[in-house]
Amino acid sequence: MLELFPAGFEEVDRDGGVELVAYTDASGEERLWQAFGGARSTDVEDGWEERWRDFHQPVQVGRLWVGPPWEAAPADGSLAVVIDPGRAFGTGAHPTTQLCLGLLQELTPAGLLDVGCGSGVLSIAAALLGYTPVLGVDTDEAAIAATVENAVVNGVDVTARLVEPDDELPPADVTVANISAAAILGLAGRINAAHLVTSGYLQPDEPRVPGYRCVDRRTLDGWAGDLHVRV
Repeated sequence: MLELFPAGFEEVDRDGGVELVAYTDASGEERLWQAFGGARSTDVEDGWEERWRDFHQPVQVGRLWVGPPWEAAPADGSLAVVIDPGRAFGTGAHPTTQLCLGLLQELTPAGLLDVGCGSGVLSIAAALLGYTPVLGVDTDEAAIAATVENAVVNGVDVTARLVEPDDELPPADVTVANISAAAILGLAGRINAAHLVTSGYLQPDEPRVPGYRCVDRRTLDGWAGDLHVRV
């Protein structure tokens, strides 16, 4: 499907499998037949090209509202984090991001390091909550560019820096890492923070970084997030 429709296609969960949907014309339908030996076609209504927006709904986590630019933030004093899902690596809707956002609101704002900053949603949210200075690091140049761009859009002061996987990380009062359980274990000996917020793994996983003790665990839709303190 990626070779036939590099601009994108839709995956729809069905009983017993996944349906792959391409919005195309007669020539595209012919390519589907040639590739798969069969296809079903249905005329679609006008505006199909905007349907992807329906999959990106805003979320509210405590004082924070996270949503795409075409949605209006509530006029209730919420802190709005605006992330364009067409240009980002994480929009705030995933349970692990929401867990981190909730745990960050339990701490006294101070200096923050965001490991694996992606779109910058956690860095931006932290800055809005009063954390300063805020530094996001990632091994992907595109993520650094996205974090910087999104910080400008949201009008917050966030620095982003490219790092190598084994680089020593700068000290911070709070470090947040929404990455895999294995990657979190790899932070041992590389971080220097009084508080460590972690997520990016399923509820059965319990990554423990040497030198830190877990004091709060939260779960959402089968995912987990933990708050650790240095011992």
